[in-house]
Amino acid sequence: MGKLKTYQEQLQEIVEKGINAAEEQQKKIASMPFEYAEKLESEAREYSVKALRERYNGYSDTLFEQLRSLNIRLGSFAADLVAKLEKEVAEGANSVSDAADDVASATQSAKKPAAKKPAAKKATAKSPTASA
Repeated sequence: MGKLKTYQEQLQEIVEKGINAAEEQQKKIASMPFEYAEKLESEAREYSVKALRERYNGYSDTLFEQLRSLNIRLGSFAADLVAKLEKEVAEGANSVSDAADDVASATQSAKKPAAKKPAAKKATAKSPTASA
C-alpha cells in the first residue's frame, strides 16, 4: 500500500501545481483591466470634464466645418459640370434645329413646281395624200 500512497501524493502534487499555475494566470489576466482602469483614472484626473468637453467640441466643430467646406466645393464642381452639359445640350439642339431647317428648306424646294415653259408646237407633217 506504500506505492499507492506515493501515487496519491504525486497526483495531488501535480494537481496542486496545476491549480497554482491556473491561479497565477487568472490573476495576471484579471489584473490587466484594473491596471488599465487605474492608468486611465490617473490620466483622467489631469483633465477636468469641462476641459475634455471643450476639446471634444473644438475637434467636432473643426470636423463639421471641413465637411461643409468639402460640400461647398463639391457643389461648385457639380454646378460647373451641369453648366457644361447644358451648354453642350443647347449646342446639340441648335445643330439639330439647323439640320432640320436645312432638310425642310430642301424638301420645300423639291416640292415647288418647276416654272412652266411654253409648250413647243409640233409641226404637223403634211401627209402626201392630203396634198394630192
